[in-house]
Amino acid sequence: MSDFDSFLLDHAAAEKKASGMAMSMLSHYPDKIELVAAMADLAIEELSHYREVVKWIHRRGLITAADKKDPYIIAFRKVIRKESEEYMLDRLLTASIIEARGAERFALVAQALEDPPLKKFYQSIARSEERHFELFLELAKKYVDETVIEKRWNELLDIEAEIVKTLPIQAALH
Repeated sequence: MSDFDSFLLDHAAAEKKASGMAMSMLSHYPDKIELVAAMADLAIEELSHYREVVKWIHRRGLITAADKKDPYIIAFRKVIRKESEEYMLDRLLTASIIEARGAERFALVAQALEDPPLKKFYQSIARSEERHFELFLELAKKYVDETVIEKRWNELLDIEAEIVKTLPIQAALH
């Protein structure tokens, strides 16, 4: 919170990347009707979040910056399996975990904020991220057996815990 401006800039970049990820998913799986529809809606919603964060950035007299590499996301993407069905499942589950962590972190930020409109904005963003977390899990359940999902979910949570141990504490979403 002591470097909230940096957090805002990182948040904007994360929303932009999330919109791009949704577009990538719908492009990669055009035959998965429910996934395409959900990812089209998600891409628009994430881009809308980006627009709203940019407004907060500009209100604070800042400008957006070039995107930085996110070590959390980079490390997580390395464990995504490349085989066709496993690839889709891993993308959905890692996205779900990332959204769940976003919901947790945005809720903590909202709690710490004193500016009522900004607090309300972050409470709303936290609720959105929670819906996204659930969306990715529900999509996985449409295409993959739940026992397979549960096993891989637990593996990915263990991997994520190891990744998080290596990350520096910084004014960023991840």
